[in-house]
Amino acid sequence: MARAPAEPEATALSPQSSVLLAFTSPPAPGWLNMARDQAMLDRAEVEGGLLLRLYQWDPPCLSFGRNESALRRYDRESIERLGLDVVRRPTGGRAVWHESEVTYAVAGRVNQFGSLSAAYCAIHQFLAAALRRLGVEVTLAGKTPVPGFSPGGCFSAPVGGEIMYGNRKLVGSAQLRQGDAFLQHGSILLGGTQEIMTRVSREPAPEGSENSLGEALDRTVSFEEVADAIMEESGAAPIEPEWLGRAASPHAEHFRSPQWTWRR
Repeated sequence: MARAPAEPEATALSPQSSVLLAFTSPPAPGWLNMARDQAMLDRAEVEGGLLLRLYQWDPPCLSFGRNESALRRYDRESIERLGLDVVRRPTGGRAVWHESEVTYAVAGRVNQFGSLSAAYCAIHQFLAAALRRLGVEVTLAGKTPVPGFSPGGCFSAPVGGEIMYGNRKLVGSAQLRQGDAFLQHGSILLGGTQEIMTRVSREPAPEGSENSLGEALDRTVSFEEVADAIMEESGAAPIEPEWLGRAASPHAEHFRSPQWTWRR
């Protein structure tokens, strides 16, 4: 595994962190993306440091939050009939349709930020600054009630601190704490909609309130363009991700398992 330099500089993302290591990884199915994110969390818990990964999903995938009642809220038969890829995330929150987006994952130690809520805000502030590089005047949502497990997916309502364009949500995020470490990952929408979740929902869901970079900039926005802006804003030390495949392998069976995906 790559190690942090002996005398690293502080980063804008985490002033108390020793270094930020960042990389992109090839598009992957949902189970492999979640296994990779879990591997990042494991590494942060054991070794410390701060990791940032940017990635895509292939095929597009519906992900459920760790504790979401997917069996009650979504029609499994419809999902299987449509041939949708589906996975349950290690993090909380509500369902997301991953298709035209940049997904980010950050793993580190909680004490680098002081608290989980402070990490949540710091990461969103960093991402907002990166998106402004593209010319998008984003804001952070004010204090709003957590929607819990009411009908609707992640993008049906904003939560305090999330990234907004106008009055609609542009980035949806979720967290997990594991010992002294945390994982935060989320979707930065490039285009498309979350409409597929309405088609497979058992319950009436509120109209989606998502926005996309394509809408905001009135043009097609590529993964590479957004990834470059995030990397430039981070000032991160690039890291070769060859270790990630080995580290993710022990988690692959868990995230591929229908017993985990449909556990509730």
